[in-house]
Amino acid sequence: MIPALALYGIQKRFGTTQILRGVDLAIEPGERHALIGPNGAGKSTLFNLIAGGARPNVGRIDLYGAEITRLAPAAIARRGLARSFQSTSVFARLTVFDNLRCAALLAERGRLRWWQRFSGSRTVDAHAARVLDAVGLNARRDVPAGTLSYAEQRALDLGIALAGGAHTLLLDEPTAGMNRAEAARAIELIRESTAGRTLLMVEHDMDAVFALADRISVLVQGRVIASGTPAAIRADAAVRAAYLGEGFGENAAERSGGGSGKTSGERPIDRRGTRGGA
Repeated sequence: MIPALALYGIQKRFGTTQILRGVDLAIEPGERHALIGPNGAGKSTLFNLIAGGARPNVGRIDLYGAEITRLAPAAIARRGLARSFQSTSVFARLTVFDNLRCAALLAERGRLRWWQRFSGSRTVDAHAARVLDAVGLNARRDVPAGTLSYAEQRALDLGIALAGGAHTLLLDEPTAGMNRAEAARAIELIRESTAGRTLLMVEHDMDAVFALADRISVLVQGRVIASGTPAAIRADAAVRAAYLGEGFGENAAERSGGGSGKTSGERPIDRRGTRGGA
């Protein structure tokens, strides 16, 4: 099976500072994959490279078998990859529904004649309405997006990615800034609304990670030191020492086994590199 997203030997440096040191990663279609690691590990840099915001010094990035390493962000988006940022990026003065209509126009661009893009298209409206329902914002349809709560704006961010027709989503700390109840609702929303799509998520909330991810990769000092199922990552002593903390395994029974149930059986952990490699 061709991976939905594949990274081969990705290296990135800024001046003399090496940020990423040969990252290899393969994510299957429909997989929910979490990338975790300490601050400064290179997670945001890696997201930026995948989405086209910068280019690696060495390595290749493929989306469903087609290389996207040197494509511009807009070209990558047209191929079906969408990224959310740590801060919300909605159009504050437009209504919630019009935010989704703008994204839906992108998804329908190949099926609409040019004049339909500037008039009321029932196809676009229907698509936006389906996404509006999926992200639970029906009651807020006609209010300016800037008046939404922070958690609602994050839901709208997700809706914009979905309305744009993305099959592969990069979510950068989707529960950051939320209280525990809001974060739990956000994770459930992501689980339900992204079913069947490929998801790569950076997240520091381990409850969110272990509740949602099918597989987890651990990035430390620019290297992926381990990849595996949530249970395998949680039990790995090297991962606990590098990031989770030695006490993390003691609370394992209180945490979710993770994922959507897509992963069957326990795959052995894939440990790579060293914890503190240069």
